[in-house]
Amino acid sequence: MIIGIDIDDTICNTYDSMFHDGAKYTIEELGRSGKIHKENLNTHMYCKDMYGWSFEEATDFLNKYYESIMKEVRPIKYVAEVIKKLRQEGNKIYLITARFTNKNFDIKEVTKRWLRDNNIDYDEIFFDCTTKADLVKEKNVDIFIDDSFLNCEEVSKLGIKTYIFNTIVNENLENENIERVYSWPHVYQEIKKFKEES
Repeated sequence: MIIGIDIDDTICNTYDSMFHDGAKYTIEELGRSGKIHKENLNTHMYCKDMYGWSFEEATDFLNKYYESIMKEVRPIKYVAEVIKKLRQEGNKIYLITARFTNKNFDIKEVTKRWLRDNNIDYDEIFFDCTTKADLVKEKNVDIFIDDSFLNCEEVSKLGIKTYIFNTIVNENLENENIERVYSWPHVYQEIKKFKEES
């Protein structure tokens, strides 16, 4: 099977870094309240929406913090072990990320180095995927895992088995065609069950 997996907040804890940097930026540079708004956070642009940034402010934030966030994120526990096991069992792993090119640094090189340093195996990686459903369909992905409710919803409409990786941002969003997973051992358990039932 081909398993398509998101990176940020699915393989690594990007939210942990981005949330705190976003608060610092909002309070110290924009002079606003650090109070967040968690309503309707169904996309990967949660920091922009949580802090009420304009497009220009979000761009400024990313120009200042994006590189350090991408370098300091930590893998979610057991992710490397589970992905390795899935590949050993004959599955192909496609990493499908919205990470985008930045004028200040090479996101592809930073990401590939981070994956290598954290022993995360994969077969192919696709960057700048704002509409992941299109790529998932094109690459004949069988199983899709992401933290973005919007991405999961779009992929599930294609009839592809879809799991949403539970986060504080998406925990209140539900869709009967999307199954929620809470850890990488749980991901493995659910994929094994799905394969047995298919």
